[in-house]
Order: sequence, then C-alpha cells, then structure tokens
Amino acid sequence: MTTREALMRLGASTAEAIAKVLESLCPDQVERGDVSVLNPDTSPFATLETPAVAVSVAYVDGVTGGNVFLMTATGARRIAASMMGMPAPEDDSSELTVLELSAVAEAANQMMAAAAAAIGVVLGQEVEIAPPETRLFSSSSEAAEAYEMAPHGTRATFRVCDEACRLVQLVPNAFVVRMTRALDEMGVEHVSGDGGSVVDGVEVYVDEQVALDEALRDIRVRVWAELGRAKIPLGAAPEMPAGHVLELDRKADEPVDLYVNGLRFASGTLVLTDDGEWALRLAEVAGHTADSEALTPEKEGMVS
Repeated sequence: MTTREALMRLGASTAEAIAKVLESLCPDQVERGDVSVLNPDTSPFATLETPAVAVSVAYVDGVTGGNVFLMTATGARRIAASMMGMPAPEDDSSELTVLELSAVAEAANQMMAAAAAAIGVVLGQEVEIAPPETRLFSSSSEAAEAYEMAPHGTRATFRVCDEACRLVQLVPNAFVVRMTRALDEMGVEHVSGDGGSVVDGVEVYVDEQVALDEALRDIRVRVWAELGRAKIPLGAAPEMPAGHVLELDRKADEPVDLYVNGLRFASGTLVLTDDGEWALRLAEVAGHTADSEALTPEKEGMVS
C-alpha cells in the first residue's frame, strides 16, 4: 500500500467518524464533501471562510501532528443552537456567547474523540490526544501560523447547518509507517458491492468498519433533563435577587424531558435515589413507552 493510499484511507475513516458525530448533533443538516491528501506546497487553511472557529487536538505520543476542525463562526453558533434544542440564531454576530462556546466545546470533545478512535482503528493501536483547544481566527493566514505543519496531511470537507466546515489532519511520518503495516496485515476482505460501502472512493475493510463502529459506541455524549422553560428580558436577569421565584412553563406533575446532544430522547418523572441523588425514571423513549429502571446521571451530567 502506498503512502497516498494509506492517507486516503485514514482521511476517509476519520471523516466518516466525524460525520456520524455531526449527524447526531445536527440531524439532517450534515452534507459530506470530499477527502483529499494535502499538497505539501499548499496550505490546508487556504480559502478558509472567516471569521472561523477552530478546535484542535495534538497527539501526545511523542510525534508532531494533530487534528483541526474548522467552522465558520455562524456555523459554530448554529451547531450550538442545534445541540441546545434552540432555533438557529437570526443575527449575523460572529461572537459566541458563553453557552454557545460551552456547546461547541462539548461538540469538539465528541468529534475529536471520534477522530482519535478512527485513527486508532486504522493504525491498529490506541491514539492519545491532548484536550481540545478552541481558537477564533480572523484570517486564513492567522490559522496557518497557529499550527506546526507535519510531513503529511489530509483534508475532509463538510457542510453543516448550511455552513462550510473542514477537518485538517496533520499526520507524522510515524503514523504513515504504522498505517501501512497495519493495513497490509489487516487482510483482503472488503466491504464493497451491493452490500457494502465505499467512502470517498476508498473501500473499507470489514474488520476496520466493525472496529470503528464499536469505538464510536464508547464516545460519551451530553445528557440532561429539562424541567421547563421561561423567557425574561435580558436586562432583568442580572437584577434577579437570591430567593427570586421564576415560573416555568410546565406544571409540577408533567413529565420531564430527557435530551441527548440537544435532541429530545425520552421523558419521565424525577425520583430520588437511595444515595440522595436525583434520577429520571423513563416512561417514554423515542416515542415508545418503556418500563425502565431509574437512570442516574453521572456527576458531570454525562452517560455512556
């Protein structure tokens, strides 16, 4: 297998993993573009639409490189709105609120975890990454200067919430060597023909696809319960004193909604566990009634 073939397989596998996460965050609002191997003489950040929000992770196993996911500021705000179950923002502001930045950071955690899982599957070993870092760039040259280039790279394009996004992978030589060896040892059985899938012109190994699907199942998603909502003037929020009672739009005996990545997933009733923690007893899941045991969120509000 040539270096270019290995890089194309890496790019296709990673792009597929990222697309699955994006689809869970923004259902029916994700369009896949193409995957290409970067030309060493061309900046992967050229033609970047700005202002842009960039989320990056670096590899931490002694090699240079990492992943950079770039989206327009408008795209970042729309993704955040989708995750929070809110309508898309109507203004053209390029500044993200604290809530929007928090949602984008959570999306970044999931996307970068998916990317690392995909790379690990192709390499045949787990890949460790540093915590994601979020930056705002006003020009493509500013983005190009922010990251140390690697000997190889791939670029995958997407359109999410009608805004352009791209994933840039900066790939060290060590990864190319591992990929080539791992892919040569993986076998010759492919997923192709009527019962298979070809991602960006690259046939995907059966074992590789199964391993990727299993790895994505372990990615943690944001889960929360919503008691109700209320609308108040922006200027009134800082003036509310401690002890102020804010009425919500839901009665005390009405079901509580459970959201997964901003999508209403289930409803149920709040219960108190033996440990004194709040939990949700599910009564309806994705439109089907269910007699489920209480679901206890972890301390950070995340469940696997």
